[in-house]
Amino acid sequence: MMKSSRLGASFRDPSGFLFRCKDVLFRQVNQSYAAEYNQLMESGLYTRLVETGRLVPFVESDQPPAEEKTAFKVLRPEQVPFISYPYEWSFGQWKDAALATLAIQKQALKFGMTLKDASAYNIQFFHGKAALIDTLSFARYQDGQPWVAYRQFCQHFLAPLALMAYRDVRLGQLLRIHIDGVPLDLASSLLPGRTRWIPGLVVHLHLHARAQKRYSEVSLAEARSDRTMSRQAMLGVIENLRATIRRMEWKPTGTEWSEYYLGTNYSTAAFEHKQRLVGEWLAEIKPGLVWDLGANTGVFSRIAAEAGSFTVAFDLDPGAVEQSYRAGKLAKEQNYLPLLLDLTNPSPAIGWHNRERDAFLERGPADLVLGLALVHHLAIRNNVPLPQMAAFFADCGEWLIVEFVPKSDSQVGRLLRSREDIFPDYTRAGFEAAFGALFEVAQVSKVVDSERWLYLMKKKEEL
Repeated sequence: MMKSSRLGASFRDPSGFLFRCKDVLFRQVNQSYAAEYNQLMESGLYTRLVETGRLVPFVESDQPPAEEKTAFKVLRPEQVPFISYPYEWSFGQWKDAALATLAIQKQALKFGMTLKDASAYNIQFFHGKAALIDTLSFARYQDGQPWVAYRQFCQHFLAPLALMAYRDVRLGQLLRIHIDGVPLDLASSLLPGRTRWIPGLVVHLHLHARAQKRYSEVSLAEARSDRTMSRQAMLGVIENLRATIRRMEWKPTGTEWSEYYLGTNYSTAAFEHKQRLVGEWLAEIKPGLVWDLGANTGVFSRIAAEAGSFTVAFDLDPGAVEQSYRAGKLAKEQNYLPLLLDLTNPSPAIGWHNRERDAFLERGPADLVLGLALVHHLAIRNNVPLPQMAAFFADCGEWLIVEFVPKSDSQVGRLLRSREDIFPDYTRAGFEAAFGALFEVAQVSKVVDSERWLYLMKKKEEL
């Protein structure tokens, strides 16, 4: 029998867990969750959420369970092409994920159920929409019961969004440190005083933080013993949270790379030639999964997405990623996912045993990687040697479309104006030698009306 492997991130909920067998993802539903699972399916809630794109669909499978003694069902969920984490989302993605969670909770109440979990990690972007991936997040609703996931929602969604909207968009990165959500007392202390005049934030964040502190020495059972909430009151809380979040805004202007293409040195002929080369090479390779590293607002990423590849467009600039997400949402793109990522400090493995959230490279490899207008920034701005850069790209994927920008190019000249040129190996020959150790060059072309070269490479088989 093929051995099943339980996912390191799936251990907190006794209702079930995720496991892999032959690289296929399954979810085991335990007997302890049988009643809730049956209600989810028989009430019509599952069908309704799948129809509205709010829940990733699944089928019941005859796959043997990973732990037979506790098993009730084995499910095979539809595969999410790339798992992202909240600290990789733009402001708009986080906001849409929060609103989707509230919409799911409101829908669940109509079918006699409630979300027992409101973790941001339970949301993924699936077919272009924020969708729930955890089938086991639902519990039976009982009249008078408060929303047990309220605090988690405030820590995972409300607090990060408020910090991003009213203090600094980069504070979304706090979830890399606080994996269980931003502590409300921390968020309250960091937010500007004017947020104490915003009714929703006063109630759900500032006063909530004070209440948490007051009850910190009281047991959970004691704190909840006299708390009741009618269904109508809960709907009121959901609607108030929804209105508070909908009012939050962040304008993606003034960041370093959000207007990159307005100041580029490409001529129209050069830009069109580069687009044509990338399109032709993508058509030749036909990759299933593409990673665009340093994607900016996604001009070249979308060439891959429009050709049918699921494309993840990574960039370190919050403004560029936000613009990219808004454009994709407006166009209703279903196989395009922009994310925040600093290649010099990519998302690490975090959580219990460093296995709850996978590192960036653990979520690969991609079939093809785009590295356009990137090498000179990594080499000169960040002092990454070309051999180490080549090794990183080799870990990312099998095929590589990469651009070399020589020192004679004005953009490299601009980088060198502010620092000493300590890069004697940064030449086309040095680039080809470093990357040639790990890749075979399939095609190379000089971009017309420019100093730049575009390469199509394939990782050497012995690697």
